[in-house]
Amino acid sequence: MRILIFLTVAVLSFSCSKVNNGHLNFFDANPEAGYYYPFFLFIPEGTSAEKQLTLIVEPNNSGFVDDDFSKHKEKAERIAKLDFYMGNYLSVRMKQPLLVPVFPRSRSDWQIYTHALDRDALLQKGNSLERMDLQLIRMVDRAKLALKEMGYELDEQIFMTGFSASGTFANRFTALHPDKVKAMAAGGINGLLILPCDSLADVALHYPLGISDIDSLAGIGFQESAFAATPQFLFMGAMDDNDAIPYEDGYSIQEREQVFQLLGKQMMPDRWENCIEIYQQQGVNAVYKTYQGIGHEQTPEIKDEVLAFFKEKLE
Repeated sequence: MRILIFLTVAVLSFSCSKVNNGHLNFFDANPEAGYYYPFFLFIPEGTSAEKQLTLIVEPNNSGFVDDDFSKHKEKAERIAKLDFYMGNYLSVRMKQPLLVPVFPRSRSDWQIYTHALDRDALLQKGNSLERMDLQLIRMVDRAKLALKEMGYELDEQIFMTGFSASGTFANRFTALHPDKVKAMAAGGINGLLILPCDSLADVALHYPLGISDIDSLAGIGFQESAFAATPQFLFMGAMDDNDAIPYEDGYSIQEREQVFQLLGKQMMPDRWENCIEIYQQQGVNAVYKTYQGIGHEQTPEIKDEVLAFFKEKLE
């Protein structure tokens, strides 16, 4: 496996610039601190130092493969500073800081779907992609330290949001680390959720379809009660036809066959409704939304419902 981009590091260095509705901080990669890629930290205008804040995290999703890292950085910066994207939309209206990592998505190693935290991504060893979930946790630690130095008090847990590949990343990250997540919202996720089950119909569910092997794969046991208790807002557009399952960058042939066999080849509504039923059977604390007349998009209505969801959890 080709070793992907290692970045030149300036230890703990970061820069700050004024943008619409707030300030955008850029933190360099710091392998010694446990993360090989940089990240953005947006602090909206009006953020109060008088009350505890909850850091919002939106994983970056470039929507393309490219070996030019600067293109992924540019897209992550847009996600961090523009309220077209859910994370910034929530951050500006809730007056809570936002972190957006800058993970690459390589054209040369296209089968590693980093932005969805797929199985190939979690299997990486000995290179800069190893354990991106843990790298993100270390980025959160660094952001909290910086915010504390600025005079802000931070909740131990985070809010997490994502759409499409980053929504899948958020769903899977929450399954791996539910103790780190105060609440999570994800949409446009191919009608497929990581199932909090070892098996279905006597078929073992390996990550990312289920949790049967995350102990051996990631060295962490599945926190069943913590995952079930973590509030989640999960949504799909009824007309969404953006299905990643048939493509080999996101799923192996075996994974695809299992999804089609166990959950449905038709994404909407079959697969989506089957996943919802399993989550309900497992007692997962989630709100499920299917938006009629909506495709693969986040409308103002959706953003406002997610905003209301997070505001409730904040209070």
